[in-house]
Amino acid sequence: MVGLQILKRTRQVSAQLVQAFKGLPVANISDCMTRMTAAGPRLRPMHKSGALAGPALTVKCRPGDNLMIHKALTMAQPGDVIVVDAGGDLTNSLFGEIMMATAVKKGVAGIVLNGAVRDSEEIGQGTFPLYAAGVTHRGPYKDGPGEINVPIAIDGMVIHPGDLVVGDFDGLLCVPFDDAEEVLAATHKKMEAEKKTLADIAAGTLDTSWIDATLKRIGCNTEPR
Repeated sequence: MVGLQILKRTRQVSAQLVQAFKGLPVANISDCMTRMTAAGPRLRPMHKSGALAGPALTVKCRPGDNLMIHKALTMAQPGDVIVVDAGGDLTNSLFGEIMMATAVKKGVAGIVLNGAVRDSEEIGQGTFPLYAAGVTHRGPYKDGPGEINVPIAIDGMVIHPGDLVVGDFDGLLCVPFDDAEEVLAATHKKMEAEKKTLADIAAGTLDTSWIDATLKRIGCNTEPR
């Protein structure tokens, strides 16, 4: 039944790909995806430090209810990222210190929650990657409905079960399963280009001619009048 279903994940990015992406700047990965994908600026890291990378175990919850998050924790495999679409509602917290301890014990790579957390001080002192949209002390309901391992969306970013989810202190990004290899290669190429740019800046040889060329193209004067 739609709204009440738990499905199997039929594919997921490999551990090798996850490791290859781990620690790469999310901004660079985003640039290589034409800057068209993002989980929205509200989802911020609640933890002290640590990058995020892993295959998505997706959860769709009714706002204010975390029953399916608890179920997902029992299903999660080491290295999974539990990604929760809770509608962005901040009225009730859906995740806290106890659930974080469960996730850590199970080897979950991190949590992405389009909703609120509590126990923010304890979460904020740790290195377990946890991204959320806000904080409130009010606890959740545990009645459902909800779905696990279905396509979800967070601020327009679609996440399918098994897609690669990456995060750092700039935010979050989903790399689709079918595009991960191509995006990885492009990201490494961009990082090499950025190294050259930084070297040119240090040497005083950076080519900035593109600035005036762009100004001329849009009809703007290049010298102050």
